[in-house]
Amino acid sequence: MSQTVKLQSRMDAIQTPIVQVIGDIIRQTPGTISLGQGVVHYGPPQEAIDAARAALSDPDTHGYADGNGNPDLVDAIQEKLRRDNGIDCRGSRVMVTAGGNMAFVHAITAITEPGDEIILPVPFYFNHEMAIQMADCRAVCVPTDDRYQLDLDAIQRAVTPRTRAIVTVTPNNPSGAVYPEAALRAVNRLCAERGIFHISDEVYEYFTYDGALHVSPGAFDRAAAHTISLFSLSKAYGFAGWRIGYMVYPEALYDAIAKVQDTILVCPPVISQVAAVAAMNVGPAYPKQFLRGFAEIRHVVITQLRALEPLCVVPPADGAFYCFMRVNARLDPMRVAERLIREHGVAVIPGDSFGMLDGCYFRVAFGALQKATVTEGMGRLVSGMRQILAE
Repeated sequence: MSQTVKLQSRMDAIQTPIVQVIGDIIRQTPGTISLGQGVVHYGPPQEAIDAARAALSDPDTHGYADGNGNPDLVDAIQEKLRRDNGIDCRGSRVMVTAGGNMAFVHAITAITEPGDEIILPVPFYFNHEMAIQMADCRAVCVPTDDRYQLDLDAIQRAVTPRTRAIVTVTPNNPSGAVYPEAALRAVNRLCAERGIFHISDEVYEYFTYDGALHVSPGAFDRAAAHTISLFSLSKAYGFAGWRIGYMVYPEALYDAIAKVQDTILVCPPVISQVAAVAAMNVGPAYPKQFLRGFAEIRHVVITQLRALEPLCVVPPADGAFYCFMRVNARLDPMRVAERLIREHGVAVIPGDSFGMLDGCYFRVAFGALQKATVTEGMGRLVSGMRQILAE
């Protein structure tokens, strides 16, 4: 007699991917303008597309490749790290991954044992918490200030003997905050003193506004031994579907990270790496040509959201392509998000997915849309919020 297969697992305690949840509701509501998923409105440089097309006739494109990444791409990454980030890879390793999320999973898997702790400033990027929980570890959530800047004293108090890393994301997803050099140096120094890792997620490195500067902790003196830096081509080069990220990590972690890479991926997609080399040879001038347009759209978003004050508060968002708004009312964020889609035709992401459990918050993403569409979407959002808050 057959028995029912047990379906329960550790995944039951992990949140369902919120972008997928919101996406399902959007598909049920034709005409919705999405201010939800964090993607850019442009694709890769033409040089990358041409290189991928040419690679189709090369037999090597269709086989396995170096698990660390194709040498040409690794060389291009190392040159970019020296030029744009001030990171000297001597004493470190570079590994190409299938996107920045995979790089984070590699890092967590390589440095932890079950029951270890990883410090996440809140609001956090939800996939980071999910990866930590999948590794049977605990995300220690530390609040930021009212501008979503790091609270260094709170971070220091959160460190315990089980702490294995402190994570920083700058420019930040979901808040758009850009952390100043002094704060990043303080975190990096604390990690060195306590013998833990600083995991620095820098996916939005080129997206800064109003004079804000991106700083890479991996460039600090004596940082190489305890700093893991994560990057991606998804945003800067319109590469989201090509799945190319990379990580810079201490030499001492090579064996552990190589094991994870070989088990999960074997090697990064070869054709995507060919395209990535071509994109990186074009260089940062490619994403930077879009920054003026992003800045104009950002101005529209912030101006319209601030029309809701004091019902809502929008702290400075000097990087990435997000704003993280706080609603001054006791409302269920998911319920509000669903109503905004079904009744007002606009989608945002509820803030509890990013760890903001005390209050009503929403991430507003503006990277995927042109100015006219964003303006229409923001009009729907503002009028929808006014109606909901007036009830």
